[in-house]
Amino acid sequence: MTKFEIEEKIVDVLKTVFDPEIPVNVYDLGLIYKIDVADDGNVSIDMTLTAPNCPAADFIMEDVRIKVESVNGVKSATINLVFEPEWDKDMMSEEAKLELGFL
Repeated sequence: MTKFEIEEKIVDVLKTVFDPEIPVNVYDLGLIYKIDVADDGNVSIDMTLTAPNCPAADFIMEDVRIKVESVNGVKSATINLVFEPEWDKDMMSEEAKLELGFL
């Protein structure tokens, strides 16, 4: 499997991770800033949260890690929590904006 194919599978599983307070997945919310798949199968993901004090942060990050590590071709996943750039609603997909009533 190529790195691109692995990244596509990662995006698919990220679309199954939800913030318990928001009915939209973390990928469509725009919380995933970077997915880096190394040649050895190690994956590094930069992600943020809708708010720095999100009470579900640990749960969401662990869910991301577990699901990414379940992808065929992924050896391990490191989830990096970043707050720059600061998240805002313009980072959401059109589908997410529609679901949350922003369109």
